[in-house]
Amino acid sequence: GMGPLAGPVVVCAVKFNKKFFRKRHKNLYWLRDSKLLTPRQRGNFVAELLKEKNFKYQICYCYPKTIDRINIYQAARLAMKRAIKKLHSTFHHQHSIVLVDGKYQIKGLQLKQMPIVKGDRKIFSIACASLIAKVFRDKMMARYAKRFPDYGFERHKGYGTLGHRAKLTALGPCRIHRVSFKLL
Repeated sequence: GMGPLAGPVVVCAVKFNKKFFRKRHKNLYWLRDSKLLTPRQRGNFVAELLKEKNFKYQICYCYPKTIDRINIYQAARLAMKRAIKKLHSTFHHQHSIVLVDGKYQIKGLQLKQMPIVKGDRKIFSIACASLIAKVFRDKMMARYAKRFPDYGFERHKGYGTLGHRAKLTALGPCRIHRVSFKLL
């Protein structure tokens, strides 16, 4: 959710153990970058992942007010840091490495990190985290659509579609719009 004009930025951290990787996951074979999957495929993959007992995850997000205050990149990094810290506190394994989707390490995180550009297309664990975050955010936006029915969030999920931009022109921004973004 880095690009939308409305809604929070949502991130997910995932953690697997060796048993997860040793097991054959026929139902996860085609899991890839969430942007390359249909909503139904994303939902099915997330349901399969959540059945796994050797798989842990943590979702964190920053609301539009935070995004407007510190910028989208810093808000996403802040959410990443929170998610990793919460997830890491449930494990105490000194050989853990954080694979970061992006070009840079997360500042202030005292764990070994490896940034990977386009990691959600290259690395299975990052694709899993991306998928869970996308499904979670889409559900949030569907709930926001009920609170702010005039904007069509259930359809465009806050992205800057022509229809969304037309509603912004007609109605102005609502509470969940990122006012620091160039809306029109």
